[in-house]
Amino acid sequence: MNILLIDDDVELSQMLSEYLTNESFKVTAVHTGQEGIDQALSGKFKAVILDIMLPDINGIDVLKSIRQAINIPVIMLTAKGDNIDRVLGLELGADDYVPKPCYPRELLARLRAVLRRVDEQASQNQGEVDNKKYELHNLVLDIPQRQCRWNDIIIELTSTEFNLLALLVKNQDRVVTKEELSEDGLGRARELYDRSVDVHISNIRQKLHQLTKDAVTIETIRAVGYRIR
Repeated sequence: MNILLIDDDVELSQMLSEYLTNESFKVTAVHTGQEGIDQALSGKFKAVILDIMLPDINGIDVLKSIRQAINIPVIMLTAKGDNIDRVLGLELGADDYVPKPCYPRELLARLRAVLRRVDEQASQNQGEVDNKKYELHNLVLDIPQRQCRWNDIIIELTSTEFNLLALLVKNQDRVVTKEELSEDGLGRARELYDRSVDVHISNIRQKLHQLTKDAVTIETIRAVGYRIR
């Protein structure tokens, strides 16, 4: 399974590449943002690991270029405690993040979680898991096609956003906890002070508002989770 690593720290890149290679991945490491964009858009990779700090192009701009062209899972490497870059990356469509200093075992767990979601999506597309369409007002969530439509207009969602919205729509009669959304939508347990779910939900809420004008919205249930209405 081909993985692209974009990081200007040559020593760290070598260490992560060796670790992931021992876990049966094939890693291509590049050290500039432009190289990263060119490689990511080649279509050869199953996922991208992207550092925020790069010498030529900021990692946020690299992520933006990738997201405009291709929907591939992206995990960011962010400075420890740098919540601004972390939130901005998630808002631009990153699937997850790992803070630096980067522990290979944690990165491996996040990578496997993201790829597991991709495999589940492929199974759904083949009708092996859930071949249903869910409707809420004029919002239609087509699971096999992985499409969200409002009055036949497609709402562009990242894979993570689609997963989270699907959980809310399937459970529209109740509040879905942040723990459920993290475990079933992100593929990992929710961590203390982790805002990943909140940022993804904020993105979905904004996209729904642009078309539905709050005819369909996501309600925040303080200290618990979210409910779609």
